[in-house]
Amino acid sequence: MSRGPAGDRVRTVYLGSGAFGAPALRRLARHPRIELVGVVTAPARPVGRHAALTPTAIGTLAGELGIGQVLTPERLRVPEAIGAVLALGPSLAVLADYGQIVPPALLDLPHGALNLHPSALPRWRGASPIPATIATGDAETAVSLMRMDAGLDTGPLVAQERVPLTGRETAPELEARLAELSAALLDRSLGAWLDGALPAVPQPAEGVTLTRLLRRADGRLDPGRPAVELERLVRAYQPWPGTYAELDGERLMVGTARVEPGQPDDIPGALVRQGAEPALATAEGRLVIERVTAPGRRPVPGADWLRGRRRSHG
Repeated sequence: MSRGPAGDRVRTVYLGSGAFGAPALRRLARHPRIELVGVVTAPARPVGRHAALTPTAIGTLAGELGIGQVLTPERLRVPEAIGAVLALGPSLAVLADYGQIVPPALLDLPHGALNLHPSALPRWRGASPIPATIATGDAETAVSLMRMDAGLDTGPLVAQERVPLTGRETAPELEARLAELSAALLDRSLGAWLDGALPAVPQPAEGVTLTRLLRRADGRLDPGRPAVELERLVRAYQPWPGTYAELDGERLMVGTARVEPGQPDDIPGALVRQGAEPALATAEGRLVIERVTAPGRRPVPGADWLRGRRRSHG
């Protein structure tokens, strides 16, 4: 790999769509070794009740940073899109939370393609590493910088920083924290990478786990599972797909919850009272519903929902 002499500014293209990649883009825009020649992001999509056409978080940030070349291909792998990116003359690609497969032409740039990933690779490759980390109850995670190859998050590691967890994180909170840490990891690794002083080390063959895109059905809180597992899902599946419980024939979206010991006569799936709050009886323990959204209603404290339900049922 030819990386050029120290001090050269390297023509770089950034690929990202989600908010996770915003801190990294900010760092790249002011990095002394980087000439940011363009940003590639998903097209604007209709958002909200009025379907207002809204750019991605990265597209919006690129405008704020004054980056003139912002490409929004529907599919990056088509020849026209590849040609448009290569016309920018990049020597390096940096990617974070882009959501599309990167074609070989961009993987084979002189300085390669670097990807920021919010997990302790090879653990939790794929589309939803942060929810998987929380849902499984991992004691720690990491931010990883890898050189991309043709596989799904299989490329060799350039740098990695371990991150301890408290067991109380929600997905949005952990994403914001890992976004800043990954941006800092990229910032302090780039110079050595461009100088050829930072090798890419193959990922271990052991400990590989995969994730997939989450579906709405994944948010069902199964009372046949222990309450401690369901509480982790409540934190892991914010904001998508959200979590819901079926209580007395009504589907309730659960915003926040905690675990309390069960009682001997609890029947998994039953709605029970935990003091003034509603709770879902599970196979082991109770999931106390602290904040809930009933169909067609606004989110309210669980105790308020339970009082309203008692009034409506006499």
